[in-house]
Amino acid sequence: MKGIVKSSIQGIMLAMCIFAVVCMIFDLVFKGTFKLENYQMTKMVIGCIICGIGYGAPSVVYNSEKLAYPVKILIHMGIASVIYVIVAFNVGWLGNDTTLGTKVVIICCLLALSFVLWFGFAMYYRRQSKKMNEKLQQKK
Repeated sequence: MKGIVKSSIQGIMLAMCIFAVVCMIFDLVFKGTFKLENYQMTKMVIGCIICGIGYGAPSVVYNSEKLAYPVKILIHMGIASVIYVIVAFNVGWLGNDTTLGTKVVIICCLLALSFVLWFGFAMYYRRQSKKMNEKLQQKK
């Protein structure tokens, strides 16, 4: 349980950082006229928190030694991606007046970004593991 809470908090922190950067980009692209009404910002922040939990909490699956690594990836990213798509449709991240084709392209781009972030973390932790193993070998 402690691991799920820790992973969820880390997921929320990363999601909020990404959200803040995306908000700044939209503000710059729309030259300061980016406008949200009807509590849209609040809905987006809540959606961001849900996505952070959706990506963070399932990452505890990597602690299991019973599952193969590809299965762990499928479980983690499958759960996270489904949660993201549901939230994105509900809070308006895909645009309310965009076509279905545009929404599919946006979802694919954002899921690709998710996998790029996942890959970056995977490489970081793999490198850390390699360094620790090398230090253990040196002590023998």
